[in-house]
Amino acid sequence: MKSFEMRIGAMWRGASNGETFESTDPYTAQPWASFPRGTAQDVDAAVNAAHAAFENGPWTRMTASARGLLLHRLGDAIAANAAQLADMEVKDNGKLRAEMLAQMEYLPQWFYYYAGLADKVEGAVTPIDRPGMMHYVTYEPLGVVAAIAPWNSPLLLAAWKIAPALAAGNTVVIKPSEFSSASTLEFARLCEDVGFPPGVVNVVTGFGNEVGQPLVVHPLVARVAFTGSDSGGRAVALNAAETFKRVSLELGGKSANIVFDDAHLDDAVKGVVSGIFAATGQTCMAGSRLLVQSSIHDEFVARLTEFVKTARLGDPSDPATHIGPVSTQPQLDKTLSYIAIAKAEGAHCRLGGERSRRPGCEQGLFVEPTIFTGVRNDMRIAREEVFGPVLAVIPFDTEDEAVAIANDNPYGLAAGVWTQNLQRAITLPRRLHVGTVWVNAYRVVSYMAPFGGVKASGMGRENGVRAIHEYLEARSVFINPVPGIANPFVLSR
Repeated sequence: MKSFEMRIGAMWRGASNGETFESTDPYTAQPWASFPRGTAQDVDAAVNAAHAAFENGPWTRMTASARGLLLHRLGDAIAANAAQLADMEVKDNGKLRAEMLAQMEYLPQWFYYYAGLADKVEGAVTPIDRPGMMHYVTYEPLGVVAAIAPWNSPLLLAAWKIAPALAAGNTVVIKPSEFSSASTLEFARLCEDVGFPPGVVNVVTGFGNEVGQPLVVHPLVARVAFTGSDSGGRAVALNAAETFKRVSLELGGKSANIVFDDAHLDDAVKGVVSGIFAATGQTCMAGSRLLVQSSIHDEFVARLTEFVKTARLGDPSDPATHIGPVSTQPQLDKTLSYIAIAKAEGAHCRLGGERSRRPGCEQGLFVEPTIFTGVRNDMRIAREEVFGPVLAVIPFDTEDEAVAIANDNPYGLAAGVWTQNLQRAITLPRRLHVGTVWVNAYRVVSYMAPFGGVKASGMGRENGVRAIHEYLEARSVFINPVPGIANPFVLSR
């Protein structure tokens, strides 16, 4: 068992009450590490350390270029430790090592990108309708940012918040998921190694009601950036509203992957599998609803089913494995319950539909990749986020019907469109009520491209140039350079 400590200010330390909790390896179902079970007292210490670093520390006195240099060094440190970080995440959440290593090798680009943006934020001298008056606008950091990250891609999704927040000149307190805290704590160690001043990056581990809620309501926190479930996001928004905090929420999805009869079907099959099974369905952008044009429905489902049958389940650290375990016991229970619900609603289980008992999977938290056909869009399996390897297939006849089905959902995070029709490829994305549309692709993200959702999928955007402005406040400055202002008790006529 490996033991970790929290990072608060200049200190590595345990919880104030001395308590710990364990993380379980989803492949072996055995605990592999212990973490401090943080308290509200620990949150207060971390926020105060971040506030002091923002108000009085060397971080605030640094030039934007100096901050950018530190971010660039941090990117280099992550690149040098990518394999170790990936191994930690595989132990914590059971996702494929190949996927986690690819994330860790790509992750430095966020810090390089925002390192370059740090000294490119420009204000402006603006015209003003007051004679003799000068007016200009500056963009100032907010203060302490609370970054709350999920368990499925813990460090990547934390970095989407941390990199622009630090580039803008804020300090951060990070609350990783209690299911996957290791890589975030190692990240904090890398921040210390490359020279970030104490208090700029803090990590408090623990549970939502014991750490997350006190962090969100803390009076010295200026902004909360949250990725997680829609229920968690609702709680964050309500708590943050008490003190009018800025909030961004990247929540769940029930995204539609829409396949038209003119699509390149082999590509579409691979895109559908990548969208729902490659990450064991444990991604907010999962293409968990497959909309297939009726004219090709049977052929496409047959191709898809045969392709998924070739998937190998097993040890996520084995390069030969295609699908790993579900990450947590609660998530396993939830996935199996939704499979039961789908069967009870009358959906036809074309493939899977049970816990996996394949050789090598008996002890782990494995669910067979599952495909349901005969699904109506009003069924719970088509409307509610499962967050597991479960695909709901819905037929459609016309483009208008496909759009209506795709939009008829509480969520609005993403959608995929598979077609060789150029007109459709250009016009259809404008009709879909989502934050991201992929045409003849799926699950593509970039540090340059804004990401976020609408409706129950959240608010605000991460990544791209605009993300740095999510962590800045526009300040309006008026200067009267000429003495002799008017007597305020004399009314002008």
